[in-house]
Amino acid sequence: MLTLKQYIVHADQKHSAIGHFNISNLESLKAIFTVARRLEVPIIVGTSEKERAYIGIKQCVALVRSLREQYNYPIFLNADHTFSFKGVKEAVDAGYDSVIFDGAQLSLGDNMRETKKSVEYAKSVNPNIVVEGELGYIGSSSKLLDVLPSEVHVTKAALTNVDEAAQFVKETGIDCLAPAVGNIHGLLKYAKNPDLDIDLIKELRERTGVPLVLHGGSGIPDYSFKRAISVGVSVVHINTELRLAFRRTLEQTLKNNPDDIAPYSFMENPIYEMEKIVEDKIKVFTTH
Repeated sequence: MLTLKQYIVHADQKHSAIGHFNISNLESLKAIFTVARRLEVPIIVGTSEKERAYIGIKQCVALVRSLREQYNYPIFLNADHTFSFKGVKEAVDAGYDSVIFDGAQLSLGDNMRETKKSVEYAKSVNPNIVVEGELGYIGSSSKLLDVLPSEVHVTKAALTNVDEAAQFVKETGIDCLAPAVGNIHGLLKYAKNPDLDIDLIKELRERTGVPLVLHGGSGIPDYSFKRAISVGVSVVHINTELRLAFRRTLEQTLKNNPDDIAPYSFMENPIYEMEKIVEDKIKVFTTH
């Protein structure tokens, strides 16, 4: 089995992308892994700080590692959006396969310093770990949004600066970069999500020399994914759409079956609906 970094490099070379799907419970993990095996593609499971606090950081590692070992399958675990060196250290020490230090709201200098510190520690513990840095703020929560948050801006001037990105990658030694290119966290209720700046993605990939990670993938249309992947995006994050499918389907299932009290029974429909989303996304990410 290849390392996660090798899989990402291969995706970058083939102009395809690996799907990264967040989990908050066992049901979402089952849905993601079932589809990945069916389609025979490597997969990344992500847990944010709140998600891994809910599941248990060591339990997250144990769950994903058990699937990888039992099935000899390339499923990897990412510590998504980690906002402190302490959080990075906890994830690295627990055995995560990758980690992102999110210093997007810090100054460029502070972001570079803390990201570099994270890279140096992570690589000292596990040379094969993938470390990602974030430059450009796209919001902080995977949820339904009435309007675009006031602190999130998608104007050209607010997106990731190419010169700063090149400097950021060089100074920190990160394996992948998560930029702000028009993407946002969450899903707008009453409007479509902003458009991606494809030209910026292409320039960032060329200038930084590292694969790009697209966060906030929920709500982005398929054609935008394909264009972004063709010019440099190698990993795409999806979370809000899975949460929404789980919640809505569970509500309807319980409404239709008020006397069903067996979780393994009434969780079947939510798992199936999440599977459909995962399958649709993976096919977009891997089909030229």
